Amino acid sequence: MKILGLLRHAKSDWDDMNQRDFDRGLNARGRKGAELIGRHIRDHGVKWDKVIASPAVRVKLTLEGALPDVAPEFDQKLYLASYDTIAETIEAHAGSGDDEAEAILVVGHNPGLQDTLLELVSPSKENDLFREAVVKFPTAAYAVLECDIEHWSQLKRYCAELVHFARPRDLDPELGPEN
Repeated sequence: MKILGLLRHAKSDWDDMNQRDFDRGLNARGRKGAELIGRHIRDHGVKWDKVIASPAVRVKLTLEGALPDVAPEFDQKLYLASYDTIAETIEAHAGSGDDEAEAILVVGHNPGLQDTLLELVSPSKENDLFREAVVKFPTAAYAVLECDIEHWSQLKRYCAELVHFARPRDLDPELGPEN
């Protein structure tokens, strides 16, 4: 059994419309959401052997606010990555043999993270958490999947169950959708 975490970057700052997407930071709601989801991730108790992340500024700032003591491995391929690219990147960073990671947290962007969840969760294991994540995988959403595999090279469609899903608005109603 392997544990896969998915964390979407927090709310982006759109004040400067001339800024490249890659360089976009976080707005005030994003900074608050990152800190809040970070406390939740630490309290949730999964010990992440590896954290791999997109090098986009908003992802780096999310990690600084959420998990400041973590040293992520940044991989350019995770910037706006599809499910296939995310799966390949996980395998490339997982290690092998005795050094193979048991629990990997991927920090990145939608739609790739939500697509990863949709690809991996078995229809026979769809639950209320899954139905919530299908509706929307918002900024700073955090999901944990249990993957019925022995090695990350076996990561494939329908091998997982979503066992945890949290959004900043679940932890603080003030961070719910803006009207």
